[in-house]
Amino acid sequence: MAVLAACMLIADLYLAPVYPFLLLVILLLALGASSELHRLLQFLPNRPPFWLCAGGVLAVLLANWPVHILDYYLGGSGQAKLQFGLDPWQFVAFTFAGATMLAFVAEAPRYRNDGGALLRIALAILFVAYLGLLPCFLVQLRWPAPPPYPGPPHGALTMAIFVPKFGDVAAYFTGRLFGRHRMAPAISPKKTWEGFVGGLLGAVLTALLLNRTLNPLLQAVHFDPAFDLAGQSSVLRGGDWAALGFGLTVGLAGVLGDLAESLIKRDCRRKDAADTVPGFGGVLDVIDSVIFAAPVAYLWLRW
Repeated sequence: MAVLAACMLIADLYLAPVYPFLLLVILLLALGASSELHRLLQFLPNRPPFWLCAGGVLAVLLANWPVHILDYYLGGSGQAKLQFGLDPWQFVAFTFAGATMLAFVAEAPRYRNDGGALLRIALAILFVAYLGLLPCFLVQLRWPAPPPYPGPPHGALTMAIFVPKFGDVAAYFTGRLFGRHRMAPAISPKKTWEGFVGGLLGAVLTALLLNRTLNPLLQAVHFDPAFDLAGQSSVLRGGDWAALGFGLTVGLAGVLGDLAESLIKRDCRRKDAADTVPGFGGVLDVIDSVIFAAPVAYLWLRW
């Protein structure tokens, strides 16, 4: 996992605008998570077909790339929108809309008056929204935002991944050492309020550290001359105060993401999504906090 993260965040810096390591990691995680979630749904009646769920997830994720690649060949970020009115979120939105429409169309030939069509449609849309649409907010942080404010060029994705994950780590150890008061026993019996506080502190400290060190580090090692980092001493506009707010809100969103996945598992009568990742459970158990925190991180890093 550490090697994949390093390749995605460092080696990809020289491989714009395709960013093949990000593409590979995202597709592999999406396939693994889709397989696990679909297996979980077998405990519910009227599960939608795997090809529809996984196909929708992969299509929505792939929709992040075309406009950015076109930007590169047109001369820079935002050129596709300036010259042709194309925006990457348009591609994502229309692909998600297409997956939603396909969920309805796919039910027509299999309908047998069994009362399960609407449930299958709803589950398919939820599936694509959860594993396809939410991670798009993370993927979009790989490319710089168009002018007038280009946004953080490289540190954005690093912060969006590591702040909620280090919050997870801090919550785990704090809960193990000091946890006494159960936080949500019906959904996640092992989570405690002490772990929750420790997780937020871990997320805040990680945000403060990364916000101060990422851009100076990139300048020191001269990564990717395509972006001018001169004068950008921190990733977030607003310095330490912004990092404090980022850590609190993104850390909280990460906790909610963990609880959201626990809700799915409990409703499907499972403890872990799978045993794919030793010591963690399944792929879903690894990425749940990050994909839920992604929209919140995007708001901080792009607006």
